[in-house]
Amino acid sequence: MKRLLLVVAAGLTVVALAGAVGLPDLAGAQDVAPADDSITVSGVGTVKAVPDEAQMSFGVETRRPTAQAAVAANADAMRKVINALRQAGAREIATQWVSVYPFTGETGAVDGYSASNSVSAVSDVDDAAGLIDAAAEAGANQVSGPGLSSSNAEALYREALAKAVTDARLRAEVLAKASGRSLGAITTIVEGGASPVPYYDRAALGGDAASTPIVPGQQETAASISVTFSLR
Repeated sequence: MKRLLLVVAAGLTVVALAGAVGLPDLAGAQDVAPADDSITVSGVGTVKAVPDEAQMSFGVETRRPTAQAAVAANADAMRKVINALRQAGAREIATQWVSVYPFTGETGAVDGYSASNSVSAVSDVDDAAGLIDAAAEAGANQVSGPGLSSSNAEALYREALAKAVTDARLRAEVLAKASGRSLGAITTIVEGGASPVPYYDRAALGGDAASTPIVPGQQETAASISVTFSLR
């Protein structure tokens, strides 16, 4: 009898300790609410605009028997080009690079040295042709561009971003309705990015027939997002 009483007492002690350390309540664990239903969709918004700025680069390459002579001649030529650009209305003129290197003839021997200097410049699209012509007339023998952009690019992107949100909501509404549900609040929005893409549908600019033709066309600014809606 003493041994039986000791076993019963030990069992009661284990139960008491279990309550003290807080073992899981199996009944309460069954009452956990399921996660809210949601739907995630992507949205895209686009805005078209004619670019109003042009970015170009203008350079001069000069060859002389010695490196010193090539650099000196190139500096004189480049000053003329820079002055011509300024007079033609260029802005944000900045040196891109300067280089000097030897060039060889058919025998592999050094025949002389080539010096190059290049600057970048920005202008209104309407003035871009004049800049190219003025630089070439002043002696520029390396011209690249124009890279066309909009001065209000950030505002265009925000407009595209707003359209992307509208597009995402319309997509989500279609999916929710098809599944017999309705949309709730937006829980998360993840922004994608901007991507200006040329969209050509304009005729060439008018002007002097002898001037370099510049066709700005249109640029399409796109924004993409991912939106999660709760479902009701």
